[in-house]
Amino acid sequence: MASKTTRIERGKDRYLALVRRFPLRPIRSEGELDSAIAAMNALIDQGSRNEAEEDYLDVLSDLVKRYESEEHPMPPVGDSDLLRHLIEARAVSQAVVAAATGIAESTISEVLAGKRGLNRTHIGLLARYFNISPAAFAFE
Repeated sequence: MASKTTRIERGKDRYLALVRRFPLRPIRSEGELDSAIAAMNALIDQGSRNEAEEDYLDVLSDLVKRYESEEHPMPPVGDSDLLRHLIEARAVSQAVVAAATGIAESTISEVLAGKRGLNRTHIGLLARYFNISPAAFAFE
């Protein structure tokens, strides 16, 4: 039992050291954002982390996400831009996407040209194929 208690105490000590280095509080400036990202990267780069370090990283990443979403909001991406990006990132052709999803190649071509949008069925099929959330597709 002593080894488990010792391990818990070491985890608490490591967690408190992390909090002393970069306190877990709302990020209010670009400088604080840079420091938070540096702290996150240091933890990520060390490879394995104990439970306390995982908890700290989880909370710090939430704070970074909150600051970035408030200070640097991303505009919605249209169907054509997102689909083009996904196709390029996977390095496949429109024909491959059409065959894999069952969506007509002409439909994919029209979406990429901005002549039509995606319907819910298309979004579901594409989300499954590209392994992303259907929520990634914003309605224009």
